[in-house]
Amino acid sequence: MSQSIQGAGLGLRRDFFEEILTNPDFKIDFLEVAPENWLRFGGRLGRELRTLSERYPFVCHGLSLDLGGPRALDEAYLHELKGFLNEHEVLFYTEHLSYCGDSGHLYDLLPIPFTEEAVHYVAERIRRVQDILERPLGIENVSFYLMPSTELTEVEFVNAVLSEADCGLMLDVNNIYVNSINHGYDALSFMQAMPTQRIQYLHMAGHFDEADDLKIDTHGEPVKAAVWDLLDATYEKHGLQPTLLERDFNIPPLPELMQEVAQIQQAQQAWRSAHE
Repeated sequence: MSQSIQGAGLGLRRDFFEEILTNPDFKIDFLEVAPENWLRFGGRLGRELRTLSERYPFVCHGLSLDLGGPRALDEAYLHELKGFLNEHEVLFYTEHLSYCGDSGHLYDLLPIPFTEEAVHYVAERIRRVQDILERPLGIENVSFYLMPSTELTEVEFVNAVLSEADCGLMLDVNNIYVNSINHGYDALSFMQAMPTQRIQYLHMAGHFDEADDLKIDTHGEPVKAAVWDLLDATYEKHGLQPTLLERDFNIPPLPELMQEVAQIQQAQQAWRSAHE
C-alpha cells in the first residue's frame, strides 16, 4: 500500500489530549483516534480535535464495525463515519478482523472462525465498507485465546481475506507475539508471511505475562523486550513501516509514553543506518 504517513505515532487518549493540544511544539509524526470516541462531538471538543488533525497527520482505528458479526453492517454509521474521516483528512482507517456483536454489542473483540466460508463473508463486508467510504479499509490481525476453527491457519485466513477483499493491513506486532505464545506457533514465520505491499502501518503495545505459555493483550503495560525484537525483525522483512504506540489502560504520564515512542524512533534509525 502507498504510504502517506511515516515515522512514529501515538494513540491519542483523553488522559493527555489537553497536554498535546496546548503544546504546539509537541513532536509526533502522526496520531491515531478511535472514531467512535469522537464522531458526535461538536462544539469545543470538536474544534479542538480539528485543531490537532490540522496540526498532525491522523489515522483512525475503529472498535465497532463488527466485520465478522452476523448482523447487517450499520450503513448509516458508515455514512456518518465517512464525513468524519473526510473532515479530519484521515489518512488511513483500520478495523479489527473480528466480530463484536450479535443481538447487541458484546463489548469484546472475538475471533472469526478460520474457514473458507468466513473468508467470503468477511471479504464481501469489507468490500461494502470500502465502497461506502470510498477509501481502502485496513484490517488488523487480532489477539485471541480460543482457536475458533482449524480449517485454515490464522496466516491462511488473514491472507485470504486480504486478497479477496483487496484491502489493507494494519499489522499488530504485539498481537503476533501474544498469539504465537498462546497458540504455539512461530512469530517470525507469521510475520514474514504477511504481504508487505498491503501494510499501512504497524501497532506496538504491551501485554501481561499471565504465565510462560499465556500472554494477555492488555494494552496496559510497557512493550516487552521480545516484542521490540520482533519489531526489528519486521523492519528487516517488510522495510521501514510507520509504527504507532498503543496504550489504553494504566496510562502513565505523557513523557513516560514518549520514551517508548523514542524507542520506536531508535529502531527506525537503526534500520536506516544499517541500510544506507
